[in-house]
Amino acid sequence: MSELLNILNTPEFQSKTTIKHQLRQLGIVAGDALMVHSSLKSMGWIAGGAQAVVEALLETITEAGTIVMPAQSTDNSDPSYWMQPPVPENWHQPIREQLPAFDPHLSGLRGMGKIAECFHSHPATIRSPHPSHSFAAYGKQAAEWMSEQPLEDSFGENSPLAKMLQVDVKILFIGVGFDSCTALHYAEFVQENRPTIPQGAAVLKDGKRAWQTYDCVDMDSDRFPEIAKAFPGNISEGLLGQAETRLVDMKPLVEFGIDWLREHPIT
Repeated sequence: MSELLNILNTPEFQSKTTIKHQLRQLGIVAGDALMVHSSLKSMGWIAGGAQAVVEALLETITEAGTIVMPAQSTDNSDPSYWMQPPVPENWHQPIREQLPAFDPHLSGLRGMGKIAECFHSHPATIRSPHPSHSFAAYGKQAAEWMSEQPLEDSFGENSPLAKMLQVDVKILFIGVGFDSCTALHYAEFVQENRPTIPQGAAVLKDGKRAWQTYDCVDMDSDRFPEIAKAFPGNISEGLLGQAETRLVDMKPLVEFGIDWLREHPIT
């Protein structure tokens, strides 16, 4: 959508002030722990764009709270799986040999949206160390939650998600669906019979760039909307800008997801 069309489709002026007011209406307050999934274009035209949204979130939860956003760099992965777009097969090995190592400051985000990209650039944001499945966080618990993320357990029992599940975290969806719900990957990772696929990533090892192979859980976020539809808990709805929002407590959703996946295995 062009910026002109975005303006024409926005009936009222929107800014950081209006976004902060809407966040309060959604029940988000200082001290909250919040994971955010977002689509800036769904919100309509906002004075300041992604920066205004990020500042509104930071000023609402304050340093007493914590904001987390997925910061995945999934192009740091084995190129044999790349489909959007694929690359020539004879490029695969050169990519493995020459792709730059993951750097929490320099490595870009892929498919996370402009709000997450802006959030990642904030100087007080801390990024977790996984080369493909990292998170970015700001606030009281950011350093603790982002301190480790094992290569083969990026979303499991030793991941930032496991730490978040020890406290009350809310998940906010801004103009996106539950197929974006990174927290539900935890439910996949803790299944007893979890299928895996061989993966790889460029990392720093003993100070030198290396291609590291590992086994990754074969994830399927297309099933997450089914989990959300069956979830008996509360999912509140509202607006942020022009975007439809959903707000849900992480722990009960993930616990339900664990049981649902156990009862509905992929055959």
